[in-house]
Amino acid sequence: MVLGLRRPSAARKTPLPGVDTGEESAGASRIGNVALALWLFLLTAAVVLLDAFTGDDLPVIPLLVVLPALTSVFCSVRQTTAVAAWVTAVVVATRIPAAGAFWDVLFLLGFTALASSLGVVACAARIRHATEVARLRTAAVALQRQILRPLPVLTRQICAHGLYEPIEEDRFVGGDVYEVVQSPYGTRVIIGDVQGKGLPAIGAGFAALGAFREAAVREPDLVAVADSVEDAVVRHNALTAEAGEAERFVTALVLGFDGSDRVRVVNCGHLWPRLLHDGAASVVNLNRTSVPLGMAELGGEARAAEWIDFPPDAALLVCTDGVTEARDATGDFYPFDARLGRWADREPDQVVEALQADLQNFAGGVRRDDVAVLVLTRPSDGADVSSLPEARPSGEGGP
Repeated sequence: MVLGLRRPSAARKTPLPGVDTGEESAGASRIGNVALALWLFLLTAAVVLLDAFTGDDLPVIPLLVVLPALTSVFCSVRQTTAVAAWVTAVVVATRIPAAGAFWDVLFLLGFTALASSLGVVACAARIRHATEVARLRTAAVALQRQILRPLPVLTRQICAHGLYEPIEEDRFVGGDVYEVVQSPYGTRVIIGDVQGKGLPAIGAGFAALGAFREAAVREPDLVAVADSVEDAVVRHNALTAEAGEAERFVTALVLGFDGSDRVRVVNCGHLWPRLLHDGAASVVNLNRTSVPLGMAELGGEARAAEWIDFPPDAALLVCTDGVTEARDATGDFYPFDARLGRWADREPDQVVEALQADLQNFAGGVRRDDVAVLVLTRPSDGADVSSLPEARPSGEGGP
């Protein structure tokens, strides 16, 4: 048996595939060595000259101890150590030959060494913290990829462009959810808004998404898919209630695309879709709206699906209320339908870009809710769907 040993420092020289390089850049310097040396020389010369003019009455040399502290904010540990050593050497070289009490000089040298060492320690602590934050962000990105797949998404029936922005800038996942699944019965799509904010809302959203992904490929009927998600949200609420957390519900649209000129929709208390067609945007009126997911026991009727038109060259836009309820500085709501009509003749990705920029400008950069938008169109003629699974006719009857 042969054992290969290597030093721990050399255990991981190259990042793993798909890992964010932010962890490596956390310890990188923002100032080059040449620029740092130039500024260090100029500042040192200025302080030494000023100290020569002021004399022993007002020694200025101790001001050099701020240089390691400043360097620790922008530079690497190696650079900060070099600056600390330089400052200590300059203080020793200038103060020992000077006349003065022995204990005063010793105190100054000790203070300089201590301050310089603290600068190095502060730099190491900053880099350690930045590395931990980068590592957590990398884990968050991996988590996001498991919860919400990156857009656009291409299936045999549709191409989904979209926008996703959680309200918390330091989070990658919020309370809004979406998913696009290629199934044997066509493409199934869900977009939902979990009631509440924070980690409990994310947990409820993950429960809904997991159930949808499984039911979308298992259930022939779209209503059965929605019912499966309903059951998952109810089970999640039962588990979280044991921990003393409030129950959550999810408003959602569940859509089924089978390649025809119509789309089947189950509306679970969500915003109605918008149809972009012939250069105009219009609200798609839904006649069968049921209670949100997780609240079926409060509804008097079973969930039902209905058909809506989906012309070959049209786009269907679905979103969460983070769009429609965005406000400006005066408290006015975002005029979503009026603005959407301006972009109805653009390509799906251009619609998303225009909406994102307009929302940002309207709200002044202040978001009060998560934002999720999907623009659904048929795949273009040049789209490569050869590697996608085949879809058989849905077999879903009319309403």
